[in-house]
Amino acid sequence: MKVTVNPDRCVGHGICESLAPDVFAVGDDGLAHAADDIPPGRHGAVAEAVAACPSQALNISE
Repeated sequence: MKVTVNPDRCVGHGICESLAPDVFAVGDDGLAHAADDIPPGRHGAVAEAVAACPSQALNISE
């Protein structure tokens, strides 16, 4: 599983960071950034964060 952030859509709400802080972080640039590796057992939290993104800036791929 890989998560990507579309910087053209991200507005830095931070919902993803609040749901999966070990995977997402809002940087100094005001945009979310995703970890390269998703920790084991966190796929559900990542999927929830992707679904909760109000600007639909997050995507999951295998």
